[in-house]
Order: sequence, then structure tokens, then C-alpha cells
Amino acid sequence: MIPPGQTNSLLALLTPILQEAEPAGSKSFFEIIFSGGIIGIMIIILLMVLSVISAYLVIDHLLTIRRKDLMPEGLGDTVRGHLLEGNVAQAQEACKANPSFLSFVLMHGISELEFGWNSVEKSVEDALAEQSARLFRKIEYLSVIGNLAPMIGLLGTVIGMIMAFQGVASTQGTASAPELAEGIYQALVTTVGGLLVAIPSIGAFAVFRNRIDQMVAEASYVVQHVFSPLRRKAKRAK
Repeated sequence: MIPPGQTNSLLALLTPILQEAEPAGSKSFFEIIFSGGIIGIMIIILLMVLSVISAYLVIDHLLTIRRKDLMPEGLGDTVRGHLLEGNVAQAQEACKANPSFLSFVLMHGISELEFGWNSVEKSVEDALAEQSARLFRKIEYLSVIGNLAPMIGLLGTVIGMIMAFQGVASTQGTASAPELAEGIYQALVTTVGGLLVAIPSIGAFAVFRNRIDQMVAEASYVVQHVFSPLRRKAKRAK
């Protein structure tokens, strides 16, 4: 164990060294972020707003784009059983009792039963396309934010670079290298902010897009299974 007297001596020796190692004029994290002037601060605030919107959309999609909400368990088998028994009204009631992506498509198919398999198939395809487009439109805002945020950040960087070089020009080249470097790093802050907003947004959009693609494919399979007796009947009639 180091005696207290020696500990104090070591601290006394290290203090000047640590003070020399610390860069002069170093700024805190928030000072760097908000050091770009009025335009830079406005762009940073706009990027923060976009980040909050993106976070809200991600949470909302996590709570709504779920298998149990879009494709209720057992609904396809229930509707298929009612249709095999000829209980079209009960099949419709089962769909109404479970409002979802799958029930919407099934209801469209059931409504065309009296017109034959061709009408049912066309109605189901249209309903699948409509519902999948609705889900894709819902997550499209994440893609918009992911593409917009880097452009906003780049705009702030370009404006900051213009102002930095304008300052050099106004001093007729007498500005020092540290002053020029400070203007450049302040300008680059908005680009970093834009990327920090865009990368999670685009990643979340890709995840939700793949999830929707998978659920649409599964819904299509379930619908084909539900109406397969009608399709076989139509083939036998031919």
C-alpha cells in the first residue's frame, strides 16, 4: 500500500503533466454541437426534431406491425371451416370479429363467392395489393427521414464551409490555420448529425419492409388455402 505522503507527492508531480496534456481551448460536447452559429443551431434543432419523429415512428411500427395484429392466429382455418360447411355469414362474422390485414383480404374474397373463382381471385389480389401498399406507405416516412437528414446536414456543412472560407478571404489570407480548422470542424458537425439520424432510420425502414414482405407472402398463402376448395371446384367444373 502506498503511504499517504507518497500519494500526495505523486499527485503533485502528475498535475502539471496532465494540465499540459489537456489541449488548450478544448470545448465540451454541447459547445461543439452548437458552435456553428445561428444557421448551424437551426439545422441541429431541425435534425433533433427529425430524430424524435423517427423514434416515434419506430416505436409506433413496433407496436402495430406485428403478426398477431395483422394475421390473427387461427382466423384462416376458422373461415375455411365455415366456407366448407356453406356458412358464408359465419365466415364473414369471423372476419369482422378480427379486424386485421388478413380479415380485410378474406372479406373481399368472400364478397365475390357468388360470382365464381375468377372473381374471388381478382378481388383477393386487389385487396392484397391495396393492404400491402397501405403498410408500405406507413413506413415510407422512415425512408424519407433517412434520405432527407444527410442532405440537411450537408447543407449546413456547405454553408459553414462557405462562411469559414469567406472569413479567410476577408482577412486577405492572414487567418491562422487553427482558426480555419475551427471553422471547418464546426461546419462538419451538421453532417455528423444528419448521418446519426439517417443511419438508424434507414436501418429501421429496411427491417419493417422485410417484415411486411414476409407477412404479405404468408397472408397470400393463407388466403389461397382458405379458398382452395372453391378453386378445385372451379377446375372440376371446367
